[in-house]
Amino acid sequence: MDWKSLHSLPLKNIQIDDNYWNRYIRLVPEKIIPYQWEVLNDRVADAAPSYCLQNFKIAAGEASGERKGAVFQDSDVGKWLEAVAYSLESTPNEKLEKIADDVIALIGRAQCADGYINTYFTIKEGGRRWKNLTMGHELYTAGHLIEAAVAYYNATRKDAFLKIMCRFADLICKEFGPAEGQRHGCPGHEEIELALIKLYRVTGEQRYLDTAKYFVDTRGQKPNYFLQEIGQKDFHEVYDERKFFFPEYSQSDQPVREQTHAEGHAVRAVYLYCAMADLAGEYQDAELLESCQRLWNDMVNRQMYITGSIGSCANYEGFTVDYDLPNDTNYSETCASIGLALFGLRMSRVTGEASYLDTVERALYNTVRAGISQEGDRYFYVNPLEVWPENCLPHSAKEHVKPVRQKWFDVACCPTNVARTLTSLGQYIYSVSNNDLYLNLFVGNQTEVKLNGTPVELQLACDFPVSGQMTLTVAAEQETEFTLRMRVPAYAKNYSLRVNGQIQAVKIEKGFAVLKRKWKKDTIAISFDMEAKFVSANPQVRADAGRIALVRGPETFCLEEADNGKNLSAVFVNRKTALMTAYDAKLCGGVNVIHFEGERLNEEDWDADTLYSAKEPVYQPVMLKAVPYACWGNRQSGEMLVWMHAKD
Repeated sequence: MDWKSLHSLPLKNIQIDDNYWNRYIRLVPEKIIPYQWEVLNDRVADAAPSYCLQNFKIAAGEASGERKGAVFQDSDVGKWLEAVAYSLESTPNEKLEKIADDVIALIGRAQCADGYINTYFTIKEGGRRWKNLTMGHELYTAGHLIEAAVAYYNATRKDAFLKIMCRFADLICKEFGPAEGQRHGCPGHEEIELALIKLYRVTGEQRYLDTAKYFVDTRGQKPNYFLQEIGQKDFHEVYDERKFFFPEYSQSDQPVREQTHAEGHAVRAVYLYCAMADLAGEYQDAELLESCQRLWNDMVNRQMYITGSIGSCANYEGFTVDYDLPNDTNYSETCASIGLALFGLRMSRVTGEASYLDTVERALYNTVRAGISQEGDRYFYVNPLEVWPENCLPHSAKEHVKPVRQKWFDVACCPTNVARTLTSLGQYIYSVSNNDLYLNLFVGNQTEVKLNGTPVELQLACDFPVSGQMTLTVAAEQETEFTLRMRVPAYAKNYSLRVNGQIQAVKIEKGFAVLKRKWKKDTIAISFDMEAKFVSANPQVRADAGRIALVRGPETFCLEEADNGKNLSAVFVNRKTALMTAYDAKLCGGVNVIHFEGERLNEEDWDADTLYSAKEPVYQPVMLKAVPYACWGNRQSGEMLVWMHAKD
């Protein structure tokens, strides 16, 4: 195995300037973070209450009342603080930093004497710590707070939050492990594992890495910890676990090194896989990496939607069986796509393979961006590929599907997750080692990096995904040799490179175009075509048999009622029809749309009381307009369709 030791650049070194992402990057400090702050304080009218800050005040003894919200509600504060940290690292803001400092101080005041932090168990179940790892989410919420503390330290160099969370992490390391007297369990919802690895990397404390490894290694061992826990007479249920829980749900039916099928709750799964990939790199553990690769391949090749979403089952927000990908009842949680992107980024850094980044890009440019409105204050939790608003009824099989983005949710993991993803977008653009710089994603930016000991300034100018033409400018303080590795996406056609106007012979290694030379002041012109095309699904995907979808580059396109009228299921398209790509400056800040001819079943000769008939169907020619999936639902409530009926 050719182990890679790649890492991201500090966010403070990267200034994003990109036509596609600028609107959302600017919205974060101006609208998204302030809006979410108001929600966390329960000050947004008609939004589902958060209770988050009030819960911490009660836990700190500074307010009275009942602790409210989900058992894992504290994690929303953690992800919000993480988003704030990334924003501050890129763009300092004294007012926002003061608010964050005050929240951190509140968390510190809510911390128990032994380091424990959790408002639910502190306020409501003080004697039941660590007694419901199955669904109690103590370690999950701890993980998100730890991630926030690491991010805040990296952004501000203030260590108060880091010290608070190190105290909690030390308690966790003391409580859990293989030694006699320790608890021999692992979290029902994975997250603490990847967080402890981050904490190890910033502090150098080996015990954090050891405990993360213990949690991963003990999962799935026999006897099953969660089944034993649930079977105890005094087990206190949080979510009706005795009826609901099954080992696959928490990826605990087998040891992780033996698992071959992505299963259970999708977010739990990808957070686990992130930690597995990190540990594989830290220990150069080939067996663990092979497991990651098996699980990745199963997930991406058999259980992923064309929009980069995962988790088709609404009942438990997770995976079912291979090729089970319904379009109108799927869950496809926004958080799951974020986790998929995080997992893919880690796999690319451990292996140096570009193929993982194609999926990272697919998730970011489709489901993740669809998860937030153009204004930054409405959110999707669930991301279907087909919507008929009138039948998304309460108490029905589609009650989880929302035709319009929501102000907030009772379970609100997704909004703050989107916020921290947008503010940390810079981590995806480059990976670096001593003498190698990898260009992963085509996001316009100005960046400072040290390569081969020499400071280098980079500027990527592009209009992606509208165009595949871009320019990378290199300015080194002195002439220095290093290797540029620029990702060649699977969808790229007619790929070419020019350095200072001179065409280059393109050498491809692991999906990257490689240029090794001495650099000083140079310009690299990158060019590739992205053709709009219809694609089919594997025939095993029952929901998509006889249907086609439209893609261009990383983007999946869809039909909306706003452009194409009602009953989109009555539309049929010949896959050989001509596709006309055009730029629409008014839609979502400027995106490509695609026009093409199709046919629609004639409904006029059907009366309302005739449900079935043997008469021949009549089709009428229509002109259709498809928009990027990420943009759907930003104009009005209406139908949406990704997979169209194919007709010769």
